[in-house]
Amino acid sequence: MSYLKKIEYEIIPQDSFWVFRSCPKCGRKTHFKNTKKFRVNANGNKLDIWLIYQCEECKHTLNLAIYERQKVSSIPKEEYQSFLDNNEQLAEMYGKNMQLFRKNKADIDFDSIEYDFVKLHELLENSDCGEQMVITINNPYQLKLRPEKQIAEVLGLSRSQVKNLLEKGEIEWKILQNRLIIFRNMVY
Repeated sequence: MSYLKKIEYEIIPQDSFWVFRSCPKCGRKTHFKNTKKFRVNANGNKLDIWLIYQCEECKHTLNLAIYERQKVSSIPKEEYQSFLDNNEQLAEMYGKNMQLFRKNKADIDFDSIEYDFVKLHELLENSDCGEQMVITINNPYQLKLRPEKQIAEVLGLSRSQVKNLLEKGEIEWKILQNRLIIFRNMVY
């Protein structure tokens, strides 16, 4: 009996993204890291909320705007209270929010990101097409990782072994909306 094995993974960063930018105090480009703290500033009935990043070298701060000139009533009460409480989980969530970095024109240092592949589920189905494996790797944080590197890490192979399997046609892949799909014919 032949089977089709389906496995789904998700790439999860271990920590907030680091920003790489020019520091006015250091006089050169340095890394800024998430302090897991917010700055909340009210001006009348308008609110500004920033996620505070800090230069790794001199502790100069960089504020990434989350909300600018928003009415207090437009922010959910629980979230607003979390900003006031410097909720670390919320700061982590915003520290991995790609749109926040784009909005603030902040350059993420993709080379310093450490991440894990988390297996979401595995399914085995009967098949008439021989023994095959379909692996889906979701990349919701849009990390810049080469497909061959992802395949190697998930399958526990070297990149040269993956390249060899690709050349032989034993592995094929395609990318659809932040999702890498790998097709592998199982040859024993």
